[in-house]
Amino acid sequence: MPNYLRVLALRPEVYHAWLRLGEAVRAGMDPRRYELVTLTAARRLGSTYCGLAHAAALLERFYDDAALRAIMADHHDAGLAPVDVAAMDFADRVAADPAGVTEGDIAVLRGHGLADADIFQIVLAVCLRRFFSGILSAVGAVPDPVFRELPPGVRAAVGATDEAFSHRRGDAGGS
Repeated sequence: MPNYLRVLALRPEVYHAWLRLGEAVRAGMDPRRYELVTLTAARRLGSTYCGLAHAAALLERFYDDAALRAIMADHHDAGLAPVDVAAMDFADRVAADPAGVTEGDIAVLRGHGLADADIFQIVLAVCLRRFFSGILSAVGAVPDPVFRELPPGVRAAVGATDEAFSHRRGDAGGS
C-alpha cells in the first residue's frame, strides 16, 4: 500500500474526491506533458515523494534514464520541444508563486500555440500538485520503498537521500 494511502485513509471521502479531481485534470491534458509539469511542480515545492512518483511515471511511459536525467538537469537543453520547455517554465512559475503569474507568462504559452484551455490545464495540474504535496509534506509522509529502485541519478535529481525514505514524524505515512 502506498504511504499516501495510509494518510488519506483517515478521510476516505477526501481520497475519493481527490481521485475524481485528479482524473478530471488528467483527462484534459496530454499525459506526457501532465507528468512533465507535475514533476516540475513537485521539484519546485520540494516534494521528494511526488517528485519520485512522477519521475517513475516518466521513466515507465516516456523517457529512458539518460533522457529523464537530462530533463531534470536542465529542461532547456534536453531536446524537448519548445512548447514543453515553456510549459515546464510556466509550471515552475505557478508552483513557486501562483499570484505572480502575469499576462506575459500566458502570452509566452500562447506564442507556442497553446490555447487558453491548455494553459488552464497546466495551472490545474500544478495547483493539484501544490495541494497534494502540501498534504504529504505537512504529515511527514515518506516516499514508498519501491522508489528506491529508481536509478540513482533520478533519485538524486529529486533530492531523495536515504533519509527521505525514513520515518520522519508521527505515524502518518510511515512505512
